[in-house]
Amino acid sequence: MVQSVELLLDDATEAHIRGQWELLSATGIHSPPADHRPHITVAVAREIWPRLDATLAGHPFSPLPIRLGGLLIFGARHPILVRLVVPTEPLLALQRRIATVIAPCPGIPATTRPGSWTPHVTLARRLKADRIADALEAVAADRDFPATVVGIRRWDGDRRHEWPIAPGDGVHG
Repeated sequence: MVQSVELLLDDATEAHIRGQWELLSATGIHSPPADHRPHITVAVAREIWPRLDATLAGHPFSPLPIRLGGLLIFGARHPILVRLVVPTEPLLALQRRIATVIAPCPGIPATTRPGSWTPHVTLARRLKADRIADALEAVAADRDFPATVVGIRRWDGDRRHEWPIAPGDGVHG
């Protein structure tokens, strides 16, 4: 499994993404389960050493305005539908700072390294090729919209456990 560092979204954006998940689910498209929280993954490793949590938490954090943009499809064998997060220098700087902290950890995918990372929020996983058009149609009417990153969390996929690194408004326990 993997561990990650993730950016958390304001309540209104989280509700909006959950609404998109519901639209996809209503058309039979596999979307994240109800207990899953919309987020932007900024760093992934096979293991992120616990001692790095203090380093991550030691960096100053304040809410970061972002913009959710268009739809993208990642992958060919197991396509994933995502909503792009429009890259900005403050967002990329935050990702670089976090990536630098976890750089010594094992099993970091190349796609999460600075310069190769595509910020996004996942809308649907394991799309069947014949359902991609249905998935796009279900959520394509949405326009770009402003959002705010309100916190940073750590996620341990093995234990299915999360904890705050830099909590802010809208951070769930």
